[in-house]
Amino acid sequence: MSVWEALILGIVQGVCEFLPISSSGHLLLLQKLMGISESSGGPFFSVMLHVATLVAVIIVYRKRVWALVRHPVQKLMGYLIVATVPTVLIALLFKVDPFETFYNNAEGGSYLGVCFLVTTILLLLCDWAATYVENKRKLGKMTWRDSLIIGGMQCLGVLPGVSRSGSTISGAMFAGLDRKAAADFSFLMSIPAILGGMVLEVKDVIEVGSIGVDIGTLLVGMIAAGVTGYFAVRLMLKLITGHKLWGFAVYTGVLGIITIILQLLGKI
Repeated sequence: MSVWEALILGIVQGVCEFLPISSSGHLLLLQKLMGISESSGGPFFSVMLHVATLVAVIIVYRKRVWALVRHPVQKLMGYLIVATVPTVLIALLFKVDPFETFYNNAEGGSYLGVCFLVTTILLLLCDWAATYVENKRKLGKMTWRDSLIIGGMQCLGVLPGVSRSGSTISGAMFAGLDRKAAADFSFLMSIPAILGGMVLEVKDVIEVGSIGVDIGTLLVGMIAAGVTGYFAVRLMLKLITGHKLWGFAVYTGVLGIITIILQLLGKI
């Protein structure tokens, strides 16, 4: 992997992690188009880019994160833990056949185009929920039921091409939270999700004995992801409060169709 490839992938990760268009899907698509394989550090590089965006979201939410660290015994921390449990269970399920085979195929990009279309559907449903679901509630008014619904929706975001932020924001809107609360909880949920992925990938790297990518190249990608991720969070918080998400739905829909065509032609 070259420095320029790392820079491009870092920028794409930073932009796509917090916009509801699937960063993992975009990274996988670009890596395939660029010919970046597992042996050249693709999987580990992707996880470390997620770590860089984790730093970005912590900076944006530093006051709330610091409050959770200082006083961990509070409802919001409990909601985040409960919302993370379904994803942990799904991750464990994907370790056994036949689910492991399905997940490996998804990680390899077999369902990438279809997953982008799933994101499109989720975003359209999100706009529908914003219009027709009543009793919009603030973050301080959410319930254990809300956290379970949002956590269940996050499970969809495990698959490359299905946006994690799109699925969790949609779940929050279905549950009855307002736009700002939905975005805030979704972004806070990304912290344990990314940390969990990092732990699993580091374990694999230790077993293999190599990260598969030059340290300098890795740092370039991480810095690019962190900086663009910070601005992407800020942008999404502004967009979610006053705009609908149908524009992102159109984008992922077109991208999904193009990806399916490329797959059928054997280009990826």
